[in-house]
Amino acid sequence: MALATRGTDHRPSMTRTLWGSTIGKKTVMAVSGLIMLGYLVAHMLGNLKIFFGPPEFNGYAHWLRTLGEPVLHYEWALWIVRTVLVVAVVLHAVCAYQLSRRDIAARPSKYVHKRPRAAYATRTMRWGGIILALFIVWHILDLTTGTAHPGGFQPGHPYQNVVDTFSTWYGNAIYITAMLALGLHVQHGFWSAAQTLGAGSATRERALKTTATALAVALTAGFIAVPVAVMTGVVS
Repeated sequence: MALATRGTDHRPSMTRTLWGSTIGKKTVMAVSGLIMLGYLVAHMLGNLKIFFGPPEFNGYAHWLRTLGEPVLHYEWALWIVRTVLVVAVVLHAVCAYQLSRRDIAARPSKYVHKRPRAAYATRTMRWGGIILALFIVWHILDLTTGTAHPGGFQPGHPYQNVVDTFSTWYGNAIYITAMLALGLHVQHGFWSAAQTLGAGSATRERALKTTATALAVALTAGFIAVPVAVMTGVVS
């Protein structure tokens, strides 16, 4: 009997167990969120180079495409970063959706007593995620492919392309709205990731919440500084 069952193992793999469990999905969300957060910090710092003029900003954009040469070919490093980001965004979105469905399934009927109102950032995470997803699509079409760019896209001239976008009222409205949503998302998301990964102990709670707020404010202000500078003529 032992011989007949040898080599047959019906236990689920670790990957399947991780993906299938609630804590596993939260862990995937936390890790993918931190990857995106790291990118956002680097992206914001790169955006601020626009204040040093066209040569500095255009040179930075060119450097991104030559990063890793001669080991990597032209734009390879950039495409590696883009691929990692796409994977992180997809995993983050899928896990968020599935966890939301599980939460709804666990309480199919409304609570008899009203639950205490959660923080504003917590209650807007879902809509914030949708806003950011739509923004990413618009942002790519505007400044990467140039498909939705106002006034004619100029390949190799990112400084002028940015100025063109923020010279329109709708470009500013879309961007600033998305960045406000991003700030709320980062504030709550960083804290949630810390809790999921075991860093959110009671002794560190205040420090982590302060860090989350500081990150959210810094990213929001840093990103919004560019359209404001174009609107006010500081960058032109």
